[in-house]
Amino acid sequence: MSRWTAALVGIVSLVAALAAGHLVAALVGPAASPFLAVGNAVIDLTPTPLKDFAVRAFGTYDKLVLLIGIALVIAALAVVAGLLSRKTATPGTVLAGVLGAVGVAAVLYRPDLGQLAILAPLAAGAVGIGVFRWLHGEAQPERHVESRRNLLIVAGASAFAGLGGQALGTRTDVEGSRAAVGELKAAKKAPAIPAGADFVQDGTPSFITPNRDFYRIDTALSVPRLRAEDWTLRVHGLVDRELTLHYADLRRRDLVERAITMTCVSNEVGGPYVSTATFIGVPLHEVLDEAGIRPDADQLFSTSADGWTAGTPVDVVRDPARGALIALGMNGEPLPVEHGFPARLVVPGLYGYVSATKWVVDLELTTFAAKRAYWLDRGWAERAPIKTMSRIDAPKGRSTTGRRVTVAGVAWAQPTGIAKVEVRVDGGPWQVAELSADVDDATWRMWRLPLDLDPGRHTVESRATDKSGSTQPQARVAPVPDGATGWHSVSFTVG
Repeated sequence: MSRWTAALVGIVSLVAALAAGHLVAALVGPAASPFLAVGNAVIDLTPTPLKDFAVRAFGTYDKLVLLIGIALVIAALAVVAGLLSRKTATPGTVLAGVLGAVGVAAVLYRPDLGQLAILAPLAAGAVGIGVFRWLHGEAQPERHVESRRNLLIVAGASAFAGLGGQALGTRTDVEGSRAAVGELKAAKKAPAIPAGADFVQDGTPSFITPNRDFYRIDTALSVPRLRAEDWTLRVHGLVDRELTLHYADLRRRDLVERAITMTCVSNEVGGPYVSTATFIGVPLHEVLDEAGIRPDADQLFSTSADGWTAGTPVDVVRDPARGALIALGMNGEPLPVEHGFPARLVVPGLYGYVSATKWVVDLELTTFAAKRAYWLDRGWAERAPIKTMSRIDAPKGRSTTGRRVTVAGVAWAQPTGIAKVEVRVDGGPWQVAELSADVDDATWRMWRLPLDLDPGRHTVESRATDKSGSTQPQARVAPVPDGATGWHSVSFTVG
């Protein structure tokens, strides 16, 4: 075979294998698709420093970059398989078998997949080997026309199978289920957000983050698609009585509404991974009290529908004053699918990796000694209270016109609350900034400070002090293991 034909045989065989696996996965569990299973395994096995780099470099596009990277790698392997098989099909057959075995291992590794899930990578491996050997036999120089036609036929059939698998895999009508939920009415509404809660005109975020702009950091390559009418939550472990709750059970309870600021532990100093929403749901402590927590339980071990786990201190979640929720709604509508529909946990004052399980399906009362959650084995701390932090949002490192400059930003210290923000220019004395209206200690607080500056280059820094008197430390500390610290600074030129 020519090099081009050999490379095409490898690529088309790979596409056929992945399409077959995707189609079968639609019947046994969408996450069993070999491509997604391998991607999820790569996420789980990637060293923490590399994960942090991906979040810093690509933000919410980190998963897309990962999928593109995996696609390029396996495409390159398919080309190599074809080129090594110009005279005999053996090298390509062996490599196809190895890739199939990797898919099987990735599916077996996933905790959220049943026994039938293995059928997807097995189908992918069988189709990949079969198609490769058939196309290799057909793609001889004397059968040039036939080989081109066969390549086109297989490519077309693969595209049809892949699209069919995608259609079947997304057939669960989650959007219809969300729409059927209707309005979630709170028996106890959150206080109205007062005027002056933000300084948007000076460059701060709006106090409430729209759902479309709310940060999203999770490990899910494919978002779990759960209907509210099919969802259940099991509460078990070190409890006096096990509970199994349905979505309708929670709807019948007295729902409460709370404005809560959530923060990701991966947030660098000055980073974007902090947002505020008005959540509505069931107080978590009420459900746990019904189950009856035994004295030796110190961890609430929560599990997502995709197998991700988090460990939250029991003393935090059972404290009514903390305001932890099994949240059903967000900013006046049922939870968006990517933010955890039908239900998620929201625990104010803790970084998300120990407090914010989306698509939650299981709550186990246990101990930190008995069970380790997802991120603990990856170098992160067992307990992760949010640290006092401030961020400068304006100006954003650009030239300004005029000597009058308003420095503005946001600060947070959930659940203690912000008491003061200070700003200094070019290492000079600290000046106290104006704070926005105080909404709740579980939410962020905006600040601003007008300055008259001489023309030239300037650097401003900010630091916050919480209501306990603790001031944001200057020393820069990376997010691992329990959140970043340091003063945020921005440089700009006054024209």
